[in-house]
Amino acid sequence: MPLALVIVLLDIMLVYHAARTGRMQPWAYIILMVPVAGAVAYVVVELLPDIFGGRAAQQARRNVARRIDPEKTYRGLVEQLAATDTITNRAALAAECLEIGRFDEAVQHYEHILALPLGHEAKYALAKARAQFGAKRPLDAIATLDDLQKRWSEFESAEAHLLYARALTEAGRNAEALSEYEALLGYAPSAEASVRYGQLLHAMGRIPEAKVVLAEFVVQMKRAPKFARRAQAEWLSIAEKLLAA
Repeated sequence: MPLALVIVLLDIMLVYHAARTGRMQPWAYIILMVPVAGAVAYVVVELLPDIFGGRAAQQARRNVARRIDPEKTYRGLVEQLAATDTITNRAALAAECLEIGRFDEAVQHYEHILALPLGHEAKYALAKARAQFGAKRPLDAIATLDDLQKRWSEFESAEAHLLYARALTEAGRNAEALSEYEALLGYAPSAEASVRYGQLLHAMGRIPEAKVVLAEFVVQMKRAPKFARRAQAEWLSIAEKLLAA
């Protein structure tokens, strides 16, 4: 049997399987328009995880599926919210909007949630600020975080402090950002905060101070376990490049 005919028959079988299992979109298009590679992708992403199962396989499937069709989960959550408008469903959709870069839409969802009696929580205000920052609205993010601090004064979050410092930097309020980084590193040091603090000092022309901060971070990483260095490889690379500049 000619190889071309085998490929055609295989594609037909896989499209039929996709249709029967509710995976027609976008797989039918991929299988038919990308010969061989499309079929292989379908087998790897959809069939093998079904056969072997397991958390790792499922996560791999989600990662590949997100690359192939980034908004598949988003569309499902939109339908879910349309069917049942609850805080849980709207928060799930808002979080997915953050994940795929639909920041303005995420802001709208979080504002809706915060306006509800049962949705008036600090975690949603923080998520709203993250969305505003992602949407290139640092002043709005700052205002949201200031309001969060007033309404939930007991709320402690290193993420909120880091986001506040980043928003201040984006807004050109460097002196305030430095103070925020210093406060953050005093109680919740992190690789990202340390390197961003060094970057800001460097950008402000305070090179010696920046080198001290970055050198301390690099030394800490060199002494850290291998798994920790791997986890912070990106920030370690940035710090080393700045030190060499």
